[in-house]
Amino acid sequence: MIGEIFANRYEIQQNLGKKAGRRTLLARNLETQEPAIIKLLTFGGDFEWDDLKLFEREAETLKSLSHPSIPRYLDYFEVNSPTIKGFALVQTYIPARTLEQYIQTGRTFTEAEVKKIAKALLEMLIYLHGLHPPVIHRDIKPSNILLGDRSGNSIGQVYLVDFGSVQTVLATEGATRTVVGTYGYMPQEQFGGRTVAASDLYSLGATLIYLVTGTQPADLPQKDFRIQFEQVANISPSFSHWLKWMTEPSLEKRLSSANEALQALNKPKVQSTDTLTVIKPVDSKIKLTKNRDSLEIIIPPIGFHLSTMPTGLAIIFINLFFLLFLITSFQQPFAGSLFYFYLFLLLFGISLALLYNFLFGLFGSIRLSLNQQKISLTREIFGVKFNFPQPAQRQDICMLQRIRKYVQKDFARTSYQVKAQIIIWAGKRRKYEIGGNDELITEPEIDWLAHELSDWLGIPIRKE
Repeated sequence: MIGEIFANRYEIQQNLGKKAGRRTLLARNLETQEPAIIKLLTFGGDFEWDDLKLFEREAETLKSLSHPSIPRYLDYFEVNSPTIKGFALVQTYIPARTLEQYIQTGRTFTEAEVKKIAKALLEMLIYLHGLHPPVIHRDIKPSNILLGDRSGNSIGQVYLVDFGSVQTVLATEGATRTVVGTYGYMPQEQFGGRTVAASDLYSLGATLIYLVTGTQPADLPQKDFRIQFEQVANISPSFSHWLKWMTEPSLEKRLSSANEALQALNKPKVQSTDTLTVIKPVDSKIKLTKNRDSLEIIIPPIGFHLSTMPTGLAIIFINLFFLLFLITSFQQPFAGSLFYFYLFLLLFGISLALLYNFLFGLFGSIRLSLNQQKISLTREIFGVKFNFPQPAQRQDICMLQRIRKYVQKDFARTSYQVKAQIIIWAGKRRKYEIGGNDELITEPEIDWLAHELSDWLGIPIRKE
């Protein structure tokens, strides 16, 4: 085929790719001496009429597009030679390699570079999805994205090619839906033949995951249809959260538009209208250490303080009362009864709980540790450490609650105060609490730590 001339002006110079019924060729226009790309659909044993529909739709779509990062339509004609019969689509040649080729040659991309690629592609999708009717690519993947040579601080021009799977809204009305795309880059709704603008966002998110991990999304583990990439991607928590949002399996929970996705990428920290104290209180002794990979909060004991004396005296009085009551009860004839035994256990338990809470406030410390793998909450008093609840996987964290101080009534209509606290939920049942009944932390510190946790985890604060 090399050297063969199509339509009396396109001389074939190189075979760039081949798959069932299709070929991609590099040609030279003999009239202009300019290079061009010819996509060839051939009639053969594996030819299907749906292939021709998609091919014609690609030609019509390219003819209607005008974007500097998308190949321009040049020509469309029938090929009827002794060796080949079919149709040819001619488009402009772009001198660049695909992201797939870069990865295969060992190139790695920094987070900043991946974000630049993401922004360039989102701007293209804003253009495509904003057309009338909207154009949905349906096959965004590393081999369909070209990247030009670097220039100064620029990562290089980004291009989106191969509109062979393109869908328009008009094309789906009253027509049989065809499932197209590439496994690993297709969202769930696309397997059912339903494709919307957010489907392209999923494919883009999966492509970016491939860039930050070097592993095909289909080869990464999944949980509840979610791609589990966090442990192998060395990226910031906010960018990791954004990628999870892009690749959310549920269409209702995914980012809905390219414009919304671009805004979320540019401004990952969306502030609530409810004002929070986002700086560390001046008198706080809490130690916070964080970087890209980990965050640790150490809440030290408060020690003896005038404010703790009333509580301490009350607890001492209660324990003395319980002790006197027990000594007196031992002298009664019913001291050996089962009822007395249970009463003893109840009073002894209450006494120990009150004493423990008081001593923990004076001498206990709390350590909350987070990294890309797990979360743990450790309490320590007099050198004894214990985890409660047990550590959980970082990927299971689903909610960050900030609960303000409030007054509640029990079944006897007695009012009592519930103190401010932070709750980190890992799944539906396991929660990690800071504050509440602990005397080690103030409400301004709660606000500050909630903001820091939200920033590092990349999840919003749910205020109660």
